Amino acid sequence: MTGPQPSPHLFAAALAATLVLHGCATASMPAPTPPARPDADRTARLEALYRARADSVRMTYHPADAHFMSGMIGHHAQALVMSGFAPENDASPTIQTLCARIINAQKDEIAVMQEWLRDRGLEAPEYHIEDGHLMIHGGAEHAMHMPGMLSPEQIEELRHARGSDFDRLFLAYMIQHHEGAVTMVHELFATNGAAQDDFVFKLASDIQADQGSEIARMQLMLDAMSPSN
Repeated sequence: MTGPQPSPHLFAAALAATLVLHGCATASMPAPTPPARPDADRTARLEALYRARADSVRMTYHPADAHFMSGMIGHHAQALVMSGFAPENDASPTIQTLCARIINAQKDEIAVMQEWLRDRGLEAPEYHIEDGHLMIHGGAEHAMHMPGMLSPEQIEELRHARGSDFDRLFLAYMIQHHEGAVTMVHELFATNGAAQDDFVFKLASDIQADQGSEIARMQLMLDAMSPSN
């Protein structure tokens, strides 16, 4: 014979009270915090050292690198003047396409060279083109004496050429201009300690490769225009 059974209502009430007490105890306990990484301080110190060294690298430059950058900005700017004549001087569609490509490429390179100079606290030359006349401000005046630069008389000759005469003259003068840029790269690479900066080396190498390829293409175009062909 079994003893009296507990009331279902009393059992439910006891269970509820137990759950409430357990919940309160759980809520009063602080949330566990993840254990600190033993190397966290060391990692932070290494990251700070890396940033400091990166800043130091940006501020360290070879004078020949800075000279090349500022000079090439002015050199590229004259190519923009030359190429800008094409639409108004009745250049052929092929020459106009070539000029547009030169303008796009060299504007982009001017922008990155200016940024490189500014990152190192150096004066970044600015250029202004008005009615086919080039003005350079801010330390790139020496660019007018860089290899391959057209003389004022050559610029005026190109400005007044029209049609097929413009096409031939533009190709001849732009070959001269590009060859000057390639010479500037060779002079940079021949300077002891210059072009050790990865960016300078890559930019100069790209200029040499791109303009060397364009010289070959322009020479073929110019040869095709000769009266004997």
